[in-house]
Amino acid sequence: MISVKNLSKHFGDLAVLKDVNVEIKKGEVIAVIGPSGTGKSTLLRCLNLLEEPEGGEIIIDDVNLLDKKTNVFKLRQKMGMVFQSFNLFSHLMVIENIMLGPVDLLKMNRQDAFDEGMKLLAMVGLAEKAYAYPDELSGGQKQRVAIARTLAMKPEIVLFDEPTSALDPTMISEVLAVIRKLAADGMTMMIVTHEMKFAKDVSTRVLYMDEGIIFEEGTPDQVFNHPQKDKTRAFIHHVKIFTYKIRSRSFDLYNLHAEIETFGRKQFLSEKQIFNIQLVLEELIVNKLIKRPGESVDLTVTVGYSEQDGAIEIVIYYRGEPFNPFEGAGDDDLPMMIVGKLAVSHDYSWEEGQNKLRLTL
Repeated sequence: MISVKNLSKHFGDLAVLKDVNVEIKKGEVIAVIGPSGTGKSTLLRCLNLLEEPEGGEIIIDDVNLLDKKTNVFKLRQKMGMVFQSFNLFSHLMVIENIMLGPVDLLKMNRQDAFDEGMKLLAMVGLAEKAYAYPDELSGGQKQRVAIARTLAMKPEIVLFDEPTSALDPTMISEVLAVIRKLAADGMTMMIVTHEMKFAKDVSTRVLYMDEGIIFEEGTPDQVFNHPQKDKTRAFIHHVKIFTYKIRSRSFDLYNLHAEIETFGRKQFLSEKQIFNIQLVLEELIVNKLIKRPGESVDLTVTVGYSEQDGAIEIVIYYRGEPFNPFEGAGDDDLPMMIVGKLAVSHDYSWEEGQNKLRLTL
């Protein structure tokens, strides 16, 4: 249905989208998640040319939207967009807001536009507000009207740009309920959202965006329950991260301990939790990793604390030949006995000269 290839967009010197590639198939509900300022809304705005990309292709039903010969207006009609800020005309009644596009752009007669508008208002639960003005509605009601107005143009796909971000918490559920119904009815949708539970429950595919690229994508189960990338995991589980680089065997261990203590106190960790992190890192780094003969010292340590479930995760990246300190550790290996007792789980991998040891405390 829609194929995006090598899409790029800059604002001045800032690269907002970098070589973005994505396929959108009919009937899919794609949730786009990620930190603020990572290109999510810009991607949506580029899809219908509210922002013009500098490079790449947007193919809609085998027609390149960015080709100068393309009838952009005709292709745009295939896509509806629901914004954060409703964008209703305050001087028009609700039903008039919905009729405006079909009458002026689709050349529908007013009676048919009215009948269709009333059906859509009933679908979003607002038939009784047909003759009200936008200023008489709550934020949630305004957004439901905006959805009905978008559907009145009979789009093949609807793009939602953070449709609940301007709403009070009490109004969010009513808007999400309408979007859930659209998903159940088979409407193709792409939704930029910070509502993680909603994205997990409703979407068929999830895109995690960071640094202007699609950092990770997969089914909701894959992305939310089994994320492959550390940044995805940190975002999903609300993880606060501390990073420390070690480039010398004579590194300052006391400075590492002090910085871990500062990080731990900011996250309200207990003295025991902070001490356990310090002890595990000291045993692994000092007594194992930097003692490897013939290997240069190039380690990056990350400590992550999940605000969601309270889990503490330590990841150590180190260059060199494959070396798993847990492998072959005997009963007389005191450092690994200490680490093994403090770690709830651990896993190890090696790829292209990079060791990765992950532990959960």
